[in-house]
Formats: sequence, structure tokens, C-alpha cells
Amino acid sequence: MTAYVALLRAVNVGGTGKLPMTTLAELCTAAGLARVQTYIASGNVVFHSDRPEEHVRTALEDRLQDYCGKRVGVIVRTASEIADIVARNPFRDMPGNRVMALFVDTPLPADPMEGVTGMKDEQIRLGPRALFVFYPNGMATTRLRIPSEKTGTARNMNTVARLAEMAAALG
Repeated sequence: MTAYVALLRAVNVGGTGKLPMTTLAELCTAAGLARVQTYIASGNVVFHSDRPEEHVRTALEDRLQDYCGKRVGVIVRTASEIADIVARNPFRDMPGNRVMALFVDTPLPADPMEGVTGMKDEQIRLGPRALFVFYPNGMATTRLRIPSEKTGTARNMNTVARLAEMAAALG
């Protein structure tokens, strides 16, 4: 069995895409996932599966579409990939709530600044299947737009670190 983390896109953020975490856990169990645990109400779930990443993602997306009546994007990573994101954080000396990991399943540009607009004092670095973004003044007033935001989903490093702990504990 592999320990995985699934990150749902646009769930319980800004009043859109409401999905109770107990329902998410039930949907995961119905999709054949084991030892399911959710973390905070923004679409984070940790679980075991003997199936490959693509199968897990498809099974979750199908269940979520049936429940929500629309497509909900799901990013799936193994426990070791999540731990690797924590270890590779280039902004580890900055507050964890000001550093985001933007997880994507599409190819990342060689230059993380490609297509970026509205940048002021934010910083962006490439990571493994993710971009790291440091928001020195927080996200509330930023005008930063990153093309990968359209299909990816971001979590602050405090959340990523907690998900890494939870996934590691599953073994």
C-alpha cells in the first residue's frame, strides 16, 4: 500500500465549491481508498491505496463529479513526494503561511517567470512538480498571476508540512 495525499482544487475557498470534509472522506472510502483522513476544510486528504496515482486521481475525480455535479480538479502525490516538497522549500527561513507550494500536473516551464504578471516583491522558484512562491506581504493584496494557477492548486507550507507528517504516520 502506498500513502498518498490528494489536494482538491477550488474547494471551500471564497465561498465556492462547498464540500464537507466528512463527505470527502466518505467519497474516498467509496472509491476504494483506505485509512482516509482529512485535514482542515480546504480539500486535503491523506490515505492508502494499492493503485497507481493516475487511477487514484481518476477515481476521486469521478466520485467528486457525481457528488458535486461538476468537475473538481484533484492533485495526487505520494507521501515521499510531499515530504520532498517540504525538504526542498527554498524559502524555509520564511514564515510558512507566506510560502505556497503550487502543485501542478502539467509540465512546468523551464523559467518559473514565464507568463507571470503582476509581480512586485514576490519570489518564485521551481520545485518538483510544483512551484514555490514567497509572498512577503501575504496573499491578500497581491496581484501576482501565475499561469499554472489555472490548473494547479496551492497550499501554504504549514499545511504541506502537516500533510507530510500525516502521510508519514500512515506508513
